[in-house]
Amino acid sequence: MPADESSAARAAGRSRATAAIRRALTPPLPAGPLPAGHGPLAGPALRGAHGPLAGPALRSRPATGPRRAPAPRGRGPSGAAGGVPPGPRRGAGVRRTYERVRRAWDRPLTAYYLILGSSLLITVLGLVMVYSASMIKALELARPGTYFFRKQFIAAVIGAALMLLASRMPVKLHRALAYPLLMGTVFLMILVQVPGIGMSVNGNQNWIYLGGPFQLQPSEFGKLALILWGADLLARKQDKRLLAQWKHMLVPLVPVAFMLLGLIMLGGDMGTAIILTAILFGLLWLAGAPTRLFAGVLAFAGLIGFLLIKTSPNRMSRLGCIGASEPGPGDSCWQAVHGIYALASGGWFGSGLGASVEKWGQLPEPHTDFIFAITGEELGLAGTLSVLALFAALGYAGIRVAGRTEDPFVRYAAGGVTTWITAQAVINIGAVLGLLPIAGVPLPLFSYGGSALLPTMFAVGLLIAFAREDPAARAALAMRTPGVRWKTMRRRVMKRPSGER
Repeated sequence: MPADESSAARAAGRSRATAAIRRALTPPLPAGPLPAGHGPLAGPALRGAHGPLAGPALRSRPATGPRRAPAPRGRGPSGAAGGVPPGPRRGAGVRRTYERVRRAWDRPLTAYYLILGSSLLITVLGLVMVYSASMIKALELARPGTYFFRKQFIAAVIGAALMLLASRMPVKLHRALAYPLLMGTVFLMILVQVPGIGMSVNGNQNWIYLGGPFQLQPSEFGKLALILWGADLLARKQDKRLLAQWKHMLVPLVPVAFMLLGLIMLGGDMGTAIILTAILFGLLWLAGAPTRLFAGVLAFAGLIGFLLIKTSPNRMSRLGCIGASEPGPGDSCWQAVHGIYALASGGWFGSGLGASVEKWGQLPEPHTDFIFAITGEELGLAGTLSVLALFAALGYAGIRVAGRTEDPFVRYAAGGVTTWITAQAVINIGAVLGLLPIAGVPLPLFSYGGSALLPTMFAVGLLIAFAREDPAARAALAMRTPGVRWKTMRRRVMKRPSGER
């Protein structure tokens, strides 16, 4: 046998011997999984320790459990070739956006910014629409085209000062103003009925002449007076744990409210009386009035309202104009129908600012009670929905302030102001849409009327003050003062490396 063949034979023999030794030293794997660190394969030689048999094949074998099949090289779970890890799931972007919005919505200053921003936007948009809707009416009265706008602008400036003052006043001072404001309002409402002092506007004896072009309607301030006085009264009784008795819940809140309602109804202003009744029910609801007591007061107020409507032909005709599509006999539903005409002709985006047709003598009171109809005609559905969204944001922020406070006065006052603004907005817009009878109430912060704008802006200042009183909001506002911001920037500059620009 040649030398090369003999060497090849010896090498093959050694390989077969080595393989036989390895098979002898490696027992078969059990069927089930083995606990970690146990079993015949857990030896140091087979775990990759030192030893002549710790080859690559033995070191790569797992120490526990059966071997897993290799992942296929086909298309991965995401559909990409080669088993590429899947990308973001469908809808993950929407979910992340929702979480961001929810976190922003839950921030301490959300209610503060909503109240401030929505009220200012409503007021500014109201000034624009008052100017557009009142130009023709002013020219009919032989006045300059900006006559009503200038009066509303002056009232807005004074109201902004009142809102700023109310937002900076502490809660104790608001409570101290409750009784003087109530007594002053009652005194002015009595003066309205004195001949020579009070004056009638559109059949309602609810105005006091101040000289020049200025008049005052004390019943608008009665809403604010009832809220502050009622909130202070209920808060003191809650501190003494007297609200569990029905007589302490009703007396003297309900009698004083009925006294204000009587003074208002002497002048024939049914719309303001409805708003005042809504404020009373809101306070009782927040105070936790029992269902039977709440239903009893509601039934009594409904009975009085029915008698007042039934005994007045004018109010009965307004009730019959709900949902009217024709002016009717004697044009009794002329205003309601032309309000619908104005909304219907606006379309999606309106005919343009200042391009209304109904304000040219067709629609009565285009800049006061029916300014929402002119808004729909000139700005379209987009404009009216924007106004509704602003009022919804203001109402939500007021509810949030009332729900998150621990101070009972803040809860009652914030709830009363929110009830006032939202109820008046619903009644005004419902009348323009033909869903409610025409009550003759202005749209808050939007319609023309300084007597209505001043107490409403002061009430918005109350909500801003209450939103600032929240401990988390107060801390967040303190972190945004100029001094804190300057110190933070200075600290960051000092921490920069010397070579960084």
